[in-house]
Amino acid sequence: MRRYELTLFADYHQFYIQDEKADGDLSDAWNDAAVERLLAVGPGTVGIGTVRNVEVPVTISVLEQEPVLDADKFDHIVECSIAVESGAIVTAGCTDYFPDAARITIPKGSYRVRASFEGLDSVSGNGLAGNDHYHLQLWPAPTGPVQVLKQRV
Repeated sequence: MRRYELTLFADYHQFYIQDEKADGDLSDAWNDAAVERLLAVGPGTVGIGTVRNVEVPVTISVLEQEPVLDADKFDHIVECSIAVESGAIVTAGCTDYFPDAARITIPKGSYRVRASFEGLDSVSGNGLAGNDHYHLQLWPAPTGPVQVLKQRV
């Protein structure tokens, strides 16, 4: 397992992971259902919704196989697939400068992405402070549907 700890600027309440060669445009993917599930998906791109639009802590773990689901620990959990054709994923806020964004090298192929959200109810009234944390787990897997494994209340 490889684990990366990042702080990303979640401008417009979102950040992305995407194949380095993908165009990353999720403007049409952020429909009402995607906003509700905090997850938008496009070719080679996954958008993660956040409850704050400031810098947020993000953990990315690249695994060899599907992890055990820990639903009790998290407020909200969603899954989707991403195709990685370039051998690298880029992790960035939607307004970050792409050439300077963090990159993670992984083998080409199809991956599942599990996004687990923690501390969503800890955000202050003005949305500037909170203990929210966004955990992403990626593992090789066939392409599958978008799934809400645990819906926040």
